[in-house]
Amino acid sequence: MKVIKVKNYEEMSNVAAEIFKDVVKNKPNAILGLATGTTPLGLYAELIKDHKENGTSYKNIKTVNLDEYAGLDIGSDQSYVYFMRHNLFEGLDIDLKNTNIENGKAEDKEKECERYNNLLGEMQQDIQLLGLGSNGHIAFNEPNTPFGSGVHVVKLTENTIKDNSRLFADINDVPRYAFTMGIKNIMNAKKIVVLASGKNKANAVKASVEGDVTEIVPASVLQLHPDCTFIVDEDAASLLK
Repeated sequence: MKVIKVKNYEEMSNVAAEIFKDVVKNKPNAILGLATGTTPLGLYAELIKDHKENGTSYKNIKTVNLDEYAGLDIGSDQSYVYFMRHNLFEGLDIDLKNTNIENGKAEDKEKECERYNNLLGEMQQDIQLLGLGSNGHIAFNEPNTPFGSGVHVVKLTENTIKDNSRLFADINDVPRYAFTMGIKNIMNAKKIVVLASGKNKANAVKASVEGDVTEIVPASVLQLHPDCTFIVDEDAASLLK
């Protein structure tokens, strides 16, 4: 595991963007594993800027997203498929047919998990982006999620609902269930990049990077990955030895 300490959110985003641009330029048909939330917004803005200024092309790039709220789809501006289109895809030359995410409106949730699990089995991520929850969760894999888990539906914890409520008008609007890649799907990526910014992530960063590998802290499993990089700002890194 590699840890890159940076000064602030802007530098974190720039460093991550350089890593992603290298992947895209060296492999024009790469498969990018993407994430949502506020953490990657700076990174996505840098990728769009680079595309417009330098012409880096995403025409043959394919993407797979970590998760999606159960019950939401492109018709909701709080869905993750909407988020990705609005905050990244519409600023690139990517073919939307090459972008993949769980179907939040799927009536048969078990069948949808099986579909997406099979898709990921055929589309190994060249690089997977992760944010880090304040309780150490990655994607929607909450504490005590088995390390061998595949795509599944999870009931969100009150902690995660609170974390995500900043993106909704009211905390009661936050969905209580979500589809998510499992930890096994994440660990299958060739390269993993984790972004963490702010004092509220300091405990999670310390437990993930320096603590025991335990399902109590899902991100701690990343210590076992052969090519995982944490990019953390000063606040998020403040408890590291």
